[in-house]
Amino acid sequence: MFSDVGGLEILTLIVMAIIIFGPDKLPKLIQDTMGFIRKVRSFADNAKEDIRSELGPEFKDFEFEDLNPKTFVRKQLMGGEEDPLGLKDMKDSLDIRSVLDDKPAAPVNGRAGNVSFDKAAPAPASAGAPLQPGERPPFDPDAT
Repeated sequence: MFSDVGGLEILTLIVMAIIIFGPDKLPKLIQDTMGFIRKVRSFADNAKEDIRSELGPEFKDFEFEDLNPKTFVRKQLMGGEEDPLGLKDMKDSLDIRSVLDDKPAAPVNGRAGNVSFDKAAPAPASAGAPLQPGERPPFDPDAT
């Protein structure tokens, strides 16, 4: 949080605090601030425990740090003990070296093929039958 604050800045803040609040009031101010921080931490810990107890026994190992998107993805998709989506098998079956060395890759889902980085002709816009005069093209509301 304060990784960009150097020693000179901290010293300046201390001197300013002594000048603004005075040496006689500064210890009381620090003590009150620390008490407030302890109360906020206690309140947060109690709120976490209340949420865990309300969620029930199936969420007993729930951690609030898991709500961070990076942690969630890492835990759920990349390294969990369970692998319901089969991502570990897919990761193990990918052979990046063969793609980089222009060797044929291992078949994926029973289909063999090469990956080519050459520029190919663009795919046709419509793979269906040609439209009759006056016929409207198909419309997909989910695609727009």
